[in-house]
Amino acid sequence: MKYVIAYDLGTGGIKTSIFGEDGISKGFSFLPYDTSFPKEGFREQRPDTWWDAVKTTTSTVLLETGIDPNQIVSLAVSGHSLGALPIGYNGQLLCEYVPIWNDSRAKAQAEAFFEKTSEDEWYLSTGNGFPPELYSLFKILWYKDNMPEVYENTDKFIGTKDYINYKMTGVLATDRSYASGCGVFSLKDNRYNEKYIDISGIDRNKLPDILNSTDIVGNILPEVAEELGLSGETLVCAGGVDNACMALGAGCTDDGDVYTSLGTSAWIAVCDRVPVVDTENRPYVFAHCLPDKYVSAVAIFSAGNSLRWVRDKFFADFYSAELAGGAPSYKEIDSLAENSPAGSNKVFFIPTLAGGSSLDKSADAKGCYFGLDLMHTRSDIARATLEGIALNLRVALDVLKKYVTVGENMLIVGGGSKSPLWRQIFADVYEMNIATARVGQDAGSFGAAAVAAVGAGVWTDFEKIKSIVNDEKLTVPSEELSSFYNSLIPSFRKLLDISSDVGDLLKNI
Repeated sequence: MKYVIAYDLGTGGIKTSIFGEDGISKGFSFLPYDTSFPKEGFREQRPDTWWDAVKTTTSTVLLETGIDPNQIVSLAVSGHSLGALPIGYNGQLLCEYVPIWNDSRAKAQAEAFFEKTSEDEWYLSTGNGFPPELYSLFKILWYKDNMPEVYENTDKFIGTKDYINYKMTGVLATDRSYASGCGVFSLKDNRYNEKYIDISGIDRNKLPDILNSTDIVGNILPEVAEELGLSGETLVCAGGVDNACMALGAGCTDDGDVYTSLGTSAWIAVCDRVPVVDTENRPYVFAHCLPDKYVSAVAIFSAGNSLRWVRDKFFADFYSAELAGGAPSYKEIDSLAENSPAGSNKVFFIPTLAGGSSLDKSADAKGCYFGLDLMHTRSDIARATLEGIALNLRVALDVLKKYVTVGENMLIVGGGSKSPLWRQIFADVYEMNIATARVGQDAGSFGAAAVAAVGAGVWTDFEKIKSIVNDEKLTVPSEELSSFYNSLIPSFRKLLDISSDVGDLLKNI
């Protein structure tokens, strides 16, 4: 059997997995790493810590699986987005610590840029729907303004996963999916937008060449192969940005394929040949790992973190019992929530504990429970939390459905997909069949593995993905409950607006 290695370079750590040509994971190793917060708005990581983690996890998974390295034909990396790592003309990384995707230090650079051009026109060209200062262009401009010696000595500014590829092969390049988050990539033309490069004043030559995700960057360098315990014949594919690899690993390969990711934050993403751009709600768009496809998504910033907060503050007894060997705390919360009817006895939870997203009037929106009175119980709080997150994501789904036709099934991945009650709530709120993936929380890893398999010719195309991913069991919506939740949507939207008003009010106190 032939094998591939998938590296999932996440914000909190790296997961290194070996997949067989059958698409099944044979083993994995995970190693966490830290984020530094040296100043307000700064969020940094040390790229050489990523590389050390690559070496450690590769050695571990090879040892634990016992797979012959000569049977591993290729590898690919899925990496967290919006990076701008300065690689010098001397071939060295010029800064020990670099800003990661949620670093917002470049607000002044973004503001100066939009004094010269329309922000809405820029968004419609790039699909870059996060706050602009997060995108790579503005981080590059921050280097130019604040560390000019680093900027001048930089050969290429590359992405997170591109750095791992560079360490593997010595080649400086990126792929279409990662480049689409750089701030100067034209979705329509599938190339860098010279207009915005000129307006920004950055040197065009400092941007890396763009490959397809399945293109071969090169063979792994002999000395690196020896260090990692791999064959020098191992091919390194260009890989992809995490959003695209997760969509691929979730089986989103055809127009209208849609999935929900339930993690710390949550988002709904749809695959289509047309990018979904809307200046009001600002979906964020990445080019897909598949040519001529796009992944468009709308996110909320508080999902799993909201549920965890509720567990820690309202249901600490469940968590203490779990730590002492009792039942899992989230299962206990689900059991409690089942005692409350649909609608949670008119309690609404607005899940903006981590601030407002593009769906909200204000980035300062605050989380709220509306409708509480003396009759309410912990069961109502539990169910309202699950319903509030689902209703907020329904608002996101409605944005995407204005522009593309989505399929009848919604795949849910991430930790939240394990809850039968929550799956039923999502089915009823979305008015869609809910599917779960066999790959579960490993969609990003499986997407990277698929890229490696196609890139090396182990698979001829991505057609196998759906049969590997899809669990045949569906959670079907109740017509009665779907009608009921539909009746709640107007009220929920009004309460979303009120939570933004509350946030703006509190900001000025």
